[in-house]
Amino acid sequence: MDKMKAIVVGTGFGCRIHIPALRAAGFEVAALVGRNFERLQRKAAENGVLACYTDLDEAIAATGANLVTIATTPNTHASLAHQAIAHGCHVLCEKPFAFNAVEGKALLKAADDAGIVHMVSHEFRWLPERALFGQAIREGLIGEPRFLIMDQFLPFCADTNARLPRWWFDKEAGGGWLGAGGSHLIDQIRAWLGDFHSLSANLLTVSDRIDVAEDSYSMRFVTRSGVEGSMQQSAGAWGEPASLCRCAGSKGSVWIDAGKVYVADATGTRQLQVPTELELPPPPPAADPNSANRLSHFEIGPFTRLAEALRDAIGGSAAPSQVAPPTFHDGLKCMQIMDAMHGSAANGGTLQVLP
Repeated sequence: MDKMKAIVVGTGFGCRIHIPALRAAGFEVAALVGRNFERLQRKAAENGVLACYTDLDEAIAATGANLVTIATTPNTHASLAHQAIAHGCHVLCEKPFAFNAVEGKALLKAADDAGIVHMVSHEFRWLPERALFGQAIREGLIGEPRFLIMDQFLPFCADTNARLPRWWFDKEAGGGWLGAGGSHLIDQIRAWLGDFHSLSANLLTVSDRIDVAEDSYSMRFVTRSGVEGSMQQSAGAWGEPASLCRCAGSKGSVWIDAGKVYVADATGTRQLQVPTELELPPPPPAADPNSANRLSHFEIGPFTRLAEALRDAIGGSAAPSQVAPPTFHDGLKCMQIMDAMHGSAANGGTLQVLP
């Protein structure tokens, strides 16, 4: 059977993660699409991609690819995805899925009307500790979940001289840490606990920058099932990363500590072992921590699982899994929550009720 052909749009994360993950899942990367032709040619050569184009329509027509993956700035996601859908291509789109929920709703409708397979790059659903955390909740190990905390201190943006994607700080491009990092946590909480009912939020900049999109946020929420929780994250915090992820229920608690999952109840505390089906493929060697590839060893495993889920869905061989692949439906829900957070922050943290 011939390999399914994919086109990757974007020469940054698209080259660093999409291309190797797609290949590991059995796709042929038929072309690379970007805006700067000189950079495009260089990146295509570096990554062994034989064709490159500055026009997505031309790339699809020339290669006959039936999958387009989009790894560009958020303000371009919807237009590129609509182009791909118009050709009948399946689409994998980076997060945040669109510039806002209005764009996201139109994009979801177009994808569903076309009958294509659509997914959003919330690959961290496949991190073993997060998948195992969710499994513990679903299997009732803590009884009825009632309270969740998910907080992180990260140093990505602390150094104002650090080499970072420009869109992270550009509001017009859809930037801000809420979209760059927070969207992953929002999606993860939804995967564990279901839809949000209401929230209040604030967006702020912790690092020594002015007039840029936020590098930090805080949010308190209530889910439709009645779980109270908070989610806070700063990417502008100097020092070693630190995090707290813990859910308390009526019969026990579950938490993540240094990549391991623990449950405590009336019988005591125990570590949960990662089952074989939740293990990731071995990562590549860790990159130079000062290079643009420093996180590849962390990202490539879960992204490969996402690419495998995409392959199986396109091929009609998807089987039931402990990890539900994130679709445009999930992308829209995430955009609605992010829009509500922006609305709350713009109005002094007022309560927002989700649609």
